[in-house]
Amino acid sequence: MRHAIAGVIAMTLMTASAHAQSLSPDEVAARTIQRRAVEAMIWGMPAVNADLMLQTMLKTTKAKPNEIIYWSKPVNWKNQTLTPNPDSIYLMSFWNVKDGPIVIDIPPAQGGSIAGNIVTAWQMPLEDAGPEGADKGQGGKYLILPPGYKGDVPANYIGLQSDTFSGFALLRSNLASHGDADVAKSVSYGKQIKVYPLAQAKDPPPTNFTDAYDVLFDSTIPYDASFYRSLDRVVQNEPWLDRDRAMIDQLASIGIEKGKAFNPDQKTVALLDQAGREAHAILEQSYDAGFAVINPGIRWFPAAVAEMVKAARVDMRGVTYTLGFTGIKRLGTAQFYLMANKDRDGQPFDGNVTYRLTVPANPPVKQYWSATVYDRETHALVRNMPSASRASISPGIEKNADGSVDIYFGPKAPDGKEANWVPTDPARKFELLFRLYGPEKPLFDHSWKLPDVERIATTIGGATK
Repeated sequence: MRHAIAGVIAMTLMTASAHAQSLSPDEVAARTIQRRAVEAMIWGMPAVNADLMLQTMLKTTKAKPNEIIYWSKPVNWKNQTLTPNPDSIYLMSFWNVKDGPIVIDIPPAQGGSIAGNIVTAWQMPLEDAGPEGADKGQGGKYLILPPGYKGDVPANYIGLQSDTFSGFALLRSNLASHGDADVAKSVSYGKQIKVYPLAQAKDPPPTNFTDAYDVLFDSTIPYDASFYRSLDRVVQNEPWLDRDRAMIDQLASIGIEKGKAFNPDQKTVALLDQAGREAHAILEQSYDAGFAVINPGIRWFPAAVAEMVKAARVDMRGVTYTLGFTGIKRLGTAQFYLMANKDRDGQPFDGNVTYRLTVPANPPVKQYWSATVYDRETHALVRNMPSASRASISPGIEKNADGSVDIYFGPKAPDGKEANWVPTDPARKFELLFRLYGPEKPLFDHSWKLPDVERIATTIGGATK
């Protein structure tokens, strides 16, 4: 992937160099803005991704930082975050420690459990929470400390030193099934989470919960000039990290400087729009090329990789945060994600075609597996679809005689296969994410392999061919 992005950028620079001798000063200045804006979008993707969710929360709900926004049912298509899980109960807290340390209090795993990730504004993981996190299911008080904090961490707290003033916690309350009772139980358990300032720990105020179910919550990435307004907001609100200081002058050249207003003129806005389209093309080309597959000869690839945790590769990081959100400290413990954007024959998934995925018997999970359809262009749930996934916990899911499960994706369910069918929009391309919650050894020693998705029919004018 890194080589794919580098190759595109190198070709762009070579083309620019060939014309450099004939460029006027104004043309050189314009080209500098566009070139550096392309790099800024790739570099800033994780922070803007997080800011877009925060701003969407503030604009579409009553929730505020250091409270909890949640979805009282498994999310539907109106949750337009990037690749959300429609087989879990989502709770999120957008924390801010400018006024002092904040506590996120996770309950013991009794009557429910949390698969949680606490991340910075750059979505770098501070810690995981729940049975596979630092509290190991015993419950724990996660204490987020602001940059430069000099105080002590009180006894019985899990201290997390942040290098940013803000971030979020993604807290999934695990589901036993999609039945009403199990959904209500999962929501009730999730509402035991508390968020409060350390200064009020002796008598914590009640945590405010805001239900966002059925709210159009759109935080998809805008590949235009508006992206840079989000990036400017991050620069103004967060400290510069040592790793990023090389970007200070780069951003200044496009008008983003700490302590100064970002007011691009109309000409610059046009250049930023153009840069956004170019960065999008670079990122999409790299994603289309794919990450390294988990099993040679099979197209599923991990949706998160170890290098991401350390933010060691900016290009890979940029692509990853066009696809999803959060950071996981202990990859492969609470969950593992496999992604595919092509079928067995190497063709992109088409919403007008019917496909089959056979999930082999004895899937290596402690909890459940799921297969979810996302829009190939936005990487969010496909709009206006009645459902987005099928899972081992889905009602009525049917198994084959050998214990395997066939899942179908297409505009119409094959006859008699409605319980195992995920609808697609015939006018849209799509991608798939296969989740394993509580992944076990056979996945990692490759004794259990998820096969490729195979094309079985094309729908033409309502008829199957």
